[in-house]
Amino acid sequence: MNDDQVVVKVLAAPVNPSDINIIEGTYPIKPIWTDMGAIGGQEGVGQVVQVGSNVSHLKPGDWVLPVKQSFNTWQTFAAANANSVVKLENIKGISPILASTISVNPPTAYRMIKDFVALEKGDVIIQNSANSAVGQAVIQLARAWGFKTVNIVRNRPDIESLAKSLADLGADLVITEDQVRKAETEQKIKDLGIPRLGLNGVGGKSATNMARLLANDAFMVTYGGMSKEPVTIPTSLLIFKNLTCTGFWMSKWATDRPDSARVAIYSDLFELAKQNKFKEPLHETWSFKDLPDGQLVKIASRPENGFQNGKRILVPE
Repeated sequence: MNDDQVVVKVLAAPVNPSDINIIEGTYPIKPIWTDMGAIGGQEGVGQVVQVGSNVSHLKPGDWVLPVKQSFNTWQTFAAANANSVVKLENIKGISPILASTISVNPPTAYRMIKDFVALEKGDVIIQNSANSAVGQAVIQLARAWGFKTVNIVRNRPDIESLAKSLADLGADLVITEDQVRKAETEQKIKDLGIPRLGLNGVGGKSATNMARLLANDAFMVTYGGMSKEPVTIPTSLLIFKNLTCTGFWMSKWATDRPDSARVAIYSDLFELAKQNKFKEPLHETWSFKDLPDGQLVKIASRPENGFQNGKRILVPE
């Protein structure tokens, strides 16, 4: 550690789809390579345990998040430049799990709801991948801000249990991909309100079907592509519905703005959490000390039907 650095103990670090893409070499952000290889993990929360002599704005005990790819989080300790981490304020009552998952998926949901359509109370948002971390955040933020949600998930044996868990977060309507094109589903959506904003984390047929349910002059924002299939929109929707399709990448949004902009989002989210309006994502935890050699790769691998027990989060012990 040099005089401008801090030593950080990692408290919790999630496994995100983008982490898998980085490992696969298909993501714009590339790993930080060293003589011993590269460490994974773009998101997590750590506690400062030591500060360099030139560091005055941080002290031992502070909780911090990495920014500007300052260090990767799938490790127990890290040394980082003090100006490449941000201190979390007002963390009383905030769990390490929530803090570790606050910098990627919830801000993505936050900005997509805020930035593309001037939604009014009672307006409807439709999304696929509704059980993902972004999807769960969308449901909770929409409920807190007075919007309704139509939530599309893949069919599965435990669909009733999943639907209940999303309803508990505030989902107004949960449907499966198999139900999207059915007349009774379209009627339920009409009764709720035709969506003005669509959020696409899947692509392929799922995105096409969702686009058909949007209102005239609506926006469909793509933030992910879990199906690894292209987004295909019928020409008629673009012409006759005046549908606007665009993309959103939180990393680009954050790079174009000062750190204070993202810290303001974290503060809003923590305040909602303290009001019991924003919760940790569904998750399972894995301890570094209990992982045999090679097991981390297995945990990080994305199974065909997704993370059945929620987001996977690594903890030091």
